[in-house]
Amino acid sequence: MPLSPYFDLKKDSDGNRFMEVYLDGIALLRLVLTNKGTAFTQEERISLKLEGLLPPRVETLADQVKRVYVGFKRQYDDIERYQYLRNLQERQEILFYALLVEHLEEMLPIVYTPTVGKAVQRFSDLYQNPRGLSFSPINIDRAVATTRSYPMGDVRMIVVTDASAILGIGDQGYGGLAIPIGKLALYTAGGGVSPFHTMPVALDVGTERVDLISDPRYLGVRQRRIHGEDYDDFLDKFVAAIEERWPRAIVQWEDLAKGVAFRVLERYRDRIPSFNDDIQGTGAVALAGVLSACARKGEPITEQTVVVHGAGAGGVGVAAAIVEGMVARGLDREAAHRRVLVLDSRGLLVEGRERVDDYKRPFAQPREVLEQWGIDEAPGLEDTIRLSGAGVLLGLSGQPGCFTQSIVEAVAANAERPVVFPLSNPTESCEAAPAEILQWTGGKALVATGSPFAPVEMDGRTFPIGQGNNAFIFPGLGFGAILSEASRVTDGMVAAAADALFHYTEKRYLADGLIYPPMSDLQAVSKRVAGAVIRQAIADGVCRHEGLEEVAADDQRLIDHIEERFWVPFYEPFVRGRS
Repeated sequence: MPLSPYFDLKKDSDGNRFMEVYLDGIALLRLVLTNKGTAFTQEERISLKLEGLLPPRVETLADQVKRVYVGFKRQYDDIERYQYLRNLQERQEILFYALLVEHLEEMLPIVYTPTVGKAVQRFSDLYQNPRGLSFSPINIDRAVATTRSYPMGDVRMIVVTDASAILGIGDQGYGGLAIPIGKLALYTAGGGVSPFHTMPVALDVGTERVDLISDPRYLGVRQRRIHGEDYDDFLDKFVAAIEERWPRAIVQWEDLAKGVAFRVLERYRDRIPSFNDDIQGTGAVALAGVLSACARKGEPITEQTVVVHGAGAGGVGVAAAIVEGMVARGLDREAAHRRVLVLDSRGLLVEGRERVDDYKRPFAQPREVLEQWGIDEAPGLEDTIRLSGAGVLLGLSGQPGCFTQSIVEAVAANAERPVVFPLSNPTESCEAAPAEILQWTGGKALVATGSPFAPVEMDGRTFPIGQGNNAFIFPGLGFGAILSEASRVTDGMVAAAADALFHYTEKRYLADGLIYPPMSDLQAVSKRVAGAVIRQAIADGVCRHEGLEEVAADDQRLIDHIEERFWVPFYEPFVRGRS
C-alpha cells in the first residue's frame, strides 16, 4: 500500500531509500510532507519542475533549522511561538520536526501543555490551515467515505477527542482538535512514530458552551452536544470507518468527559487496539512518580497511604494504577484499596454515599473506615489526610490553590518526607506552587507537577521540580503497540510502561533528587517504554507481528529493532513517478 496517492517511500536495487512523488511544480511545494523548500537539490528542481520557484541557494536541513529557529526566538509570547511552529508545520513538516527534535525541551511547553490550552481556547481565531479529519453530525453517516478524504493510506496512530473535557478548561467544542495535533507532534518528535502514519481526529458532537455556539467566528457545528444512544451511534460509525480504512491503527482516546471516557474505553478496547491517555497514561505516569518518590525515601509503595484529590478520569485512573502497582508488589487487593483514598468535590468516596458516579464506586471506602475514624459522614481533604495518616497527596482536581498550607502541613505531619504532587494542567489549574509546598514543609517534601516549573531556590539549596507529564508514557506506549501490531492495548502493557519509566529514572536520576527525567530525555524514555510494551504484548498474547518474539528474547536485538524503526527527520532523495 503506498503511503499516499501523492507520494510513496521506496528503495532502489542497492537498498537506498528514496521518495517517489506523483506531483511536481507548485503542487509539490504546497504538500507539507513533500515540501523540502530550499533543500531541493538543483537536480530535483530541474526534474520536478521547481526551477525559478525557489531561492537560488540550496540549503541543508541543518541550515534550515538554524534559520527557522531564529524566527522562533523573535516571537514575543508563547501563543505567537505556538502559531509560528504550527505555521511551519503546515509549510514544511519535516523541517518542523527537525526543529522540534533539536529544541525539544524548550519547545515542548509550546506545542503541548501549557500553551496548547491557550491555543485550544483561541482555535477558531488562530485557524489557518486544515489538519487531520473531522467527524460531525453533518458527515457521520458518510464516515467511511470521509476517511477516504484523508491522503495517508497507512495510518497507524490516531489521537481522537470530542473535546468535552480539555485539560482543566473543560468543554472546548471543535477547538479541541489542537490537542490531538499537539499529542501527535510528541508521538513523532519524542516517540519515533513517523508523521506519514499519524492522524488527528475531532469528533465534533456539538458543545454545551452557548458562548461558542453564538460566536460568529466559531468553526464547529452550532448545536448542543449529543448524548446517550445518539452519541454511542456516532462513535460506532466512527470506529467502524476506522476499522475498514485503517485496520492496523492504534486509537488514543483523549479528553473525553469523565463518565464517557470510561464507558468509551470499555466499549471499544476489545474491538480496536485503543487506550485512554487521561485514564491510563495519567495513571501510569503518576505511578512511576510515586515509585520514584518511594525509592528516594527508601520505603516500599505497599506501606504508603495515598490520597488522590480529584475523581475525574485522571484521578480515578491514577487511583487504579496505584492500586495495581501495590498489588503487583505483593499487597492484597483489598488492603491496597484501603490505602488509596479518592476524593471528589463532595469529599471522600465512601460506600453508600449518595450520587456517586458508577466509575467511582470501585474506589469507595467501606463504611467501617468512618467508624474506625469515629465520624459519621465523608470527610473533606484535610480531615481525610489527618485521619488516614496519608503521607502521599496527589492532585488531579483542576482546582487552583486547593492545596493550602494547612493541608500540606497535614501531610507533612504524617511522613518525614511527604510526597505532594499537584498534577493538574494547565499551570493555572495547579493545586499549589512547588515553592509554596517546599516552604511549608521546610524543604522536606518530594514534589512533582503536571506542568513545567523552574527549580526552586530555598535556603541555599536548589530543588529540581520533576514534571509528571504523560508524554513520558503515551509516545512509547503507542510506538510499542504499533511495532508489536497489538490486537489490544492491555492493562499489562500500560503497567509495563509505568515500570519502564520508573526504572529509567531510578537508574539515571534518583541520586540527583529527580522524580522524573528531564524532558530532554523523552526519546530515550520512549524507546525504553516501547521495548517494555512490546515484551508485555508478547506475554499477553496480543502481538501480531510475526517473528518479534524471537527478536524480543534478546535485549540488544530488541534495542536495535526499535532504533531502526524510530523515525527521525530526514529529507529523502526525490524521484518523479507516474501519477
